[in-house]
Amino acid sequence: MAKEKILLVEDAEDILELVRYNLAKEGCQVSCVMSGEEALQAVRQTAFDLILLDIMLPGLDGLEVCRRLRRDPATARVPVIMLTAKSEETDMVVGLELGADDYVTKPFSPRVLTARIRAALRRSRQPDEDGQAEILSFGGLQIDCSRHEVSVKGETVRLTATEFGILLCLSRRPGWVFSRYQIVEAVRGEDYSVTDRAVDVHIVGLRKKLGELGACIETVRGVGYRFRAQHEG
Repeated sequence: MAKEKILLVEDAEDILELVRYNLAKEGCQVSCVMSGEEALQAVRQTAFDLILLDIMLPGLDGLEVCRRLRRDPATARVPVIMLTAKSEETDMVVGLELGADDYVTKPFSPRVLTARIRAALRRSRQPDEDGQAEILSFGGLQIDCSRHEVSVKGETVRLTATEFGILLCLSRRPGWVFSRYQIVEAVRGEDYSVTDRAVDVHIVGLRKKLGELGACIETVRGVGYRFRAQHEG
């Protein structure tokens, strides 16, 4: 990671300084704020490559900030990694439902966080893992792999980098059943620590955004998910 602009939103000064120091060593340009209001102001002034967002913030909390980032076309596709001191699965699920790309639970290793950031940046910037221009069409659903764009019946659908990665993984092999582990491995790399519930939440969000064509993504009970290409809407 070199020269990437990262916004760090964290109200605990010790954690903020630790993360800032480690990212600066990696060559990142790190901007730090300590509240949700300051975060929204910062993204209006600067185009960031990634946002590290604490959930528990004074005033406007991280979940609401994430919600507003995803509603704004200017920040809808910027990778967001949620930081939370809570171990409850509920917080992680809510963050993912709001469009966060990843989450890290405190306390965390700086090396682990750096690896997660690298993975998120890689997913958002590599248009196609084969380096080829490719457009997949299934009835009213069109997936432009090189541009990371998806449209349903001609209308553009805004997906997070993780949602796009899952859709691409499934749609490239229609009819093939992927386990949750295989989906995580394909989208985020091997040895990525994530719960089955997190994959399910991303799938639910993806289906909602695809509308009636979300039925293309089928659940195979006890196994995982598959893409049904013959669905025409």
